[in-house]
Amino acid sequence: MTPRPLPLIDLATLLAYLAAMVVMGLWFGRRNRTSARFMSAGGAVPGWAVGLSIFGTYVSSISFLALPGKSYATNWNPFVFSLAIPVATWAAVRWYVPFFRRSGQISAYEHLERRFGPWARMYAVACYLLTQLGRMGTIMYLLALALRPLTGWSLPVLILLTGTIVIAYTLVGGMEAVIWTDVVQSIVLIGGALACVAVLLHGLQAGMGQAFALATSEGKWSLGGLGWVSRRPRSGWCS
Repeated sequence: MTPRPLPLIDLATLLAYLAAMVVMGLWFGRRNRTSARFMSAGGAVPGWAVGLSIFGTYVSSISFLALPGKSYATNWNPFVFSLAIPVATWAAVRWYVPFFRRSGQISAYEHLERRFGPWARMYAVACYLLTQLGRMGTIMYLLALALRPLTGWSLPVLILLTGTIVIAYTLVGGMEAVIWTDVVQSIVLIGGALACVAVLLHGLQAGMGQAFALATSEGKWSLGGLGWVSRRPRSGWCS
């Protein structure tokens, strides 16, 4: 079945939302008078907003589209990676956050340069940027792949549009704009997920009980096996 394009009101809502993100970046950019304000928002952002920002950063189109699709096709094995996030969060709160608060350093790259020299900072920055380039390329491609049948726009146009908007409000608004736009996006993501669950449960005659029964019968609760898997090559593959 061919997806139908978005109605005009939905398309207008999407464009208005994207425009609002840019306006937020421009508004916060007016208060950036120093590099410290740009990089750390002056330390004036509340903790709950930072938490929602971190959540919104981790939840991308991979989490929202690709992983549910993979779980639907197989099981909850892709969820295993997310189980490590609470452990990493605890370690960061226990050791890393107090360390950087005591040292007064803004980023790990600044600490690496002071501790080991400029080469360590440049090496870490290069590795991080290469990793993020690959990750962001995948995220933006998946997002464009989902929006293309709804908007009728081409993949390059959607990727350039979303990439330009994100870069614009980040460069202008700094860390404060990033955090508060992430807060808005996190609320939209959570609300969208809850709405999807409500629609799915409404379509089931027995409600939540039927959903659990279907998931159990199809083996959807499995996180994957713990044993080694050995596969023999098919005939004709090897000489």
